[in-house]
Amino acid sequence: MLTNWPVRRFVRMRVAVSALVAAVLLAGCGGSEPKSAAPSPAAVKHALAGAPPKLTTLHNQANQLIGGKKSDFDQQMADLHGYPVVVNKWASWCAPCRGEFPAFQKAGLKLGKRVAFLGLDGQDNDGNARKFLKSFPVSYPSYRDPDLKISTKIQAGIAFPTTIFFDRRGKLVYAHPGPYKNAADLIADIKRYSL
Repeated sequence: MLTNWPVRRFVRMRVAVSALVAAVLLAGCGGSEPKSAAPSPAAVKHALAGAPPKLTTLHNQANQLIGGKKSDFDQQMADLHGYPVVVNKWASWCAPCRGEFPAFQKAGLKLGKRVAFLGLDGQDNDGNARKFLKSFPVSYPSYRDPDLKISTKIQAGIAFPTTIFFDRRGKLVYAHPGPYKNAADLIADIKRYSL
């Protein structure tokens, strides 16, 4: 039995800190997986019919994991000049990222004729990312960012997820660290910062 008061206090403090760290880690990883909000391919085609050519080209790359070089992403952003762009940094291993994907599925369909959406898959395994995208399909491509070079360039930082909003001129206007709880909040920010 510990009789020295400072030693007992130190042990109690370590136990309390360990319990707190465990609770925080479990809170971020716990809970059930979200349900995909992806409509049928026919519904997607109908919802995005008549989109401008540049956005149609983007929709034709739907759900693909592409690139990996900063120059690929930069070229895509240049091609989208004239349209607001919403970039969502995510990873298949990130529980909050997985939790917000249904919001992006809905927003991408609702605003996909006016707004360009891009995914940015950071520090992820390609196989796991593709498997996740198969379960949670989106109407836009995701760019690989294994070393976070693209994330750093667009000020997406190290937080997962992070959503970056660009105006029609390609100027970064807002960064939202953390997940969106629902599509309504995401759509409100798109209207506030990008449209």
